[in-house]
Amino acid sequence: MIIQARFKLSYPNFTLDVDLDLPGKGVTALFGPSGCGKTSVLRCIAGLARASTGRLSVNGNQWQNDALFIPTHQRPLGYVFQDAALFTHLNVRRNLLYGQTRVVLKERRVELDSVVQLLGISHLLERMPQGLSGGERQRVAIARALLTSPQILLMDEPLAALDVARKSEILPYLERLHDELDIPIIYVSHAPDEVARLADTLVVMKEGCAVAVGPLTQTLARLDLPVQLGEDAGVVLQAVVVERDAQWYLARVEFDGGSLWVRDGGHPIGQSVRVRILARDVSLALTPPGNTSIQNCLPATVDSMANDYHPALALLRLKMGNSPLLARLTHRSAAALELKVGKAVWVQIKAVALIG
Repeated sequence: MIIQARFKLSYPNFTLDVDLDLPGKGVTALFGPSGCGKTSVLRCIAGLARASTGRLSVNGNQWQNDALFIPTHQRPLGYVFQDAALFTHLNVRRNLLYGQTRVVLKERRVELDSVVQLLGISHLLERMPQGLSGGERQRVAIARALLTSPQILLMDEPLAALDVARKSEILPYLERLHDELDIPIIYVSHAPDEVARLADTLVVMKEGCAVAVGPLTQTLARLDLPVQLGEDAGVVLQAVVVERDAQWYLARVEFDGGSLWVRDGGHPIGQSVRVRILARDVSLALTPPGNTSIQNCLPATVDSMANDYHPALALLRLKMGNSPLLARLTHRSAAALELKVGKAVWVQIKAVALIG
């Protein structure tokens, strides 16, 4: 499946102008600051906004072109808003059944019991929405959207209204959706931590345009984009748990370029995990350091260099095997080490800084 979306739509403050070819699997994140056009893209895909110039094709089926506009209620999609928007006069079970009854029996591909188990809401079925926490309401809203058996699930900053505790509660369920459902998700967010944990494909939005589209790791490692991420610039590596140190509550993960010690998250040996490494948590040396508290030291090569968001800072892209890494340091440090493209270095990464 491929999702092809071409929209041009003028607003008072900016013009949305995007031309996207998105994979029909996994999670595609629309990422960028508030007001950059992320939600506008989602609304156009849903048919809630009609672009003056618009084309939308999902798996070869035309949803919109110059002569056609399928209304929202006829598009096989699920939509989860910031506000769960549950029916307050219906309990959780009847909210879910409302979503399911929108689909004729022969076209139902998602069953109530499986969604309830997936999102861990079986104990909530007889409760009223007013008695649910914010995270519980969002899980019910996601379940209701899934029970429409959508070809695409659209999620518009579903965690934005939640506090840190509720956000931590719901993120593992979103990861389960990613791992266990064969439904493409288009996920709007301005939070780098959500994107790092969930996305496979990243669309970076700025002033109504998509300034970058590509696989998460490669797109995050571009030196022309981290200015938009500021202190959150970094990469996400796909790794496998290969060893656990029970005494010190650490785990060793391997990736294409080496291995890292990280805080043990309880993942079994052999499980695939993501590891996020922020550029600010990477230091460089010309020789392997000794007598240091830093757990991870790996060889790398300087791949490219650029100025960062402050004139004192430089941002370097490094290669560890086939895996990219970003490092932030001062221009004075770069000059002292005589860093240049192609130079071999040793990277140091604190285990406590890694986000698994």
